Amino acid sequence: MSLDPIDRKIIAATQSGLPLIAEPYAEIARQVGIAETDLIARMRAMQAGGAIRRVALAPNHYALGQVANGMSVWDVAEESAQRLGAEVGALDFVSHCYLRPRAEGWPYNLFAMIHGTTRAEVEAKRAVIAALLGPACRTSDILYSTRILKKTGLRLAEG
Repeated sequence: MSLDPIDRKIIAATQSGLPLIAEPYAEIARQVGIAETDLIARMRAMQAGGAIRRVALAPNHYALGQVANGMSVWDVAEESAQRLGAEVGALDFVSHCYLRPRAEGWPYNLFAMIHGTTRAEVEAKRAVIAALLGPACRTSDILYSTRILKKTGLRLAEG
């Protein structure tokens, strides 16, 4: 999908987040110089065309008190990975869940980010996932976050 100048203005106006006001799309439309209905239609078209994936919140878990954050990694049998991954991803305490190819020396194919206020809380949630995965999971581990490295998406270059 190619982006015209108006689409690029929309992305530039939204890539740092929507304004925290009652009618954020109306404000973005005003900034871009188009009608709000046109803005929404263009954003839907860009999403359908793959130029943007989604419009979503990106909370700062640390600011919300969720300071014990761990990426749990799981070695799940291939024939069950898709189905079980969807179930893990639906858990309310998992913010990111995806399948990745295994690598040499790295047997894990299912990744699930778990958030909690303490490591004990995260470990309890990890136990819930382990029970859900059952015998389809051969081994697992968890990698705890020590700091936020990136909380933004792709940025369009100016010009």
